[in-house]
Amino acid sequence: MRRRPPAVALALGIALALLAASPALAAGYRYWSFWDGSAGGRWSYATQGPSMARPADGAVQGFRFSVSKDAAAQAAQPRAAADFETVCGATAPTEGTKRVALVIDFGVPEDAPAVDAPPAAAPRTACAQVASEATTAEALASVAKPLRYNSAALLCAISGYPKQGCGDQVADGAAGTPDPARSAAAESAAPESGGGPSAGLLAGIAAVAALAAAGVWQSRRRTR
Repeated sequence: MRRRPPAVALALGIALALLAASPALAAGYRYWSFWDGSAGGRWSYATQGPSMARPADGAVQGFRFSVSKDAAAQAAQPRAAADFETVCGATAPTEGTKRVALVIDFGVPEDAPAVDAPPAAAPRTACAQVASEATTAEALASVAKPLRYNSAALLCAISGYPKQGCGDQVADGAAGTPDPARSAAAESAAPESGGGPSAGLLAGIAAVAALAAAGVWQSRRRTR
């Protein structure tokens, strides 16, 4: 039997280890997800981040803090209906401005970092009346300061919650326990949209694949 070159065997071994460990080590992320409201009070996962979205007058935008295993597929929705009239019905429109109904859900204690707690048990609502060209981020800042973002424009905190961390990676069964090392990595590499940053795992697998390809190339070179 032909013996597999050491470099290839090592690369394949690392790849298998990454694939085997990823479900346990990267079970979810603790972050603020961003939602668009639609007719009937329904929510849909936003396709762009709050600093890019420019809602029209009458829009409803939602935010939910939770531990989610993936972005759109499994993220927890705000626990209040997307109802513009309930939030902004008493706010009269004015020229040059727009009204944006905001639902801010701080989540449940089980999803909170160990050093923090949700500032409100039930979702908060607010009617932001802002300039016509304002983004959702600007509307949110007008009613829920302080906000905190990381260097990649990922929304990390609303009304100062949570006090630290941003897109923390949470191991299976470890909700409520922050991982400082993974939090630091998320601070520098989390996506602007607010979805769970699973790109790191894919990058790691791609790197291992490149290592395996290099090993194959080296082994063929030696046999020539």
